[in-house]
Amino acid sequence: MDIKQLNKSELQIMKYLWMLEKGFMKDIVEKFPEPRPAYTTISTLLKRMTDKNYIGFNRLGRDKEYYPILKKNDYFTKQVNGMIQHFFNDSKAQFASFFTKNADLSMEELQELQELLNEKMTKKKGK
Repeated sequence: MDIKQLNKSELQIMKYLWMLEKGFMKDIVEKFPEPRPAYTTISTLLKRMTDKNYIGFNRLGRDKEYYPILKKNDYFTKQVNGMIQHFFNDSKAQFASFFTKNADLSMEELQELQELLNEKMTKKKGK
């Protein structure tokens, strides 16, 4: 599947569907903060996203129960990798350096990152 960047509205619907795992249009609309978008707006977006194969649905009588086809991890991995390629000369190290310098991480978050790095390094050495 060719994963294109979702627009703001599509991404919001995907976030709700990833959270719900499956849901009817009313379930999706209810997730939006007030003032909620019109059902017709959501219906149009759901149709467009179904056509792009980002979401699917099961028909239950006259209703459609929607579910995500596009996996959250796949989408965000592609987006982050695209950002690294375009803004950090395709260097994950440059991205990590920028992130750690500019993210104002707490001591707990830094320790968590260090543990993740140590884990990854141990796995790489074991190969």
